Amino acid sequence: MDASQVIIRPVVSEKSFVLAEIGKYTFRVHPDAHKTQIRQAVEELFDVRVREVRTVAVRSKPKRRGYTSGRTRTWKKAIVQVGEGDTIPIFQGLEGSE
Repeated sequence: MDASQVIIRPVVSEKSFVLAEIGKYTFRVHPDAHKTQIRQAVEELFDVRVREVRTVAVRSKPKRRGYTSGRTRTWKKAIVQVGEGDTIPIFQGLEGSE
């Protein structure tokens, strides 16, 4: 699996920005990707040293719109901790926009 297929996009939320301040970055990843693939993809794409990778399978939630009911998609999230002094520039411009 290619590195650009493993990392789908960064997760933009209040919690992810709090974690980014302490060197932990959150990404939406391919559902079949494992921790080693995620580590290699982040190191290749962003040129940083990865210390730790944690993955979470986010379950679907029931949703309704009027009479029609359904569910949201399940997806996989990875929280990547980078080494001391390393940063990922995607999150840099968004931190100060409060």
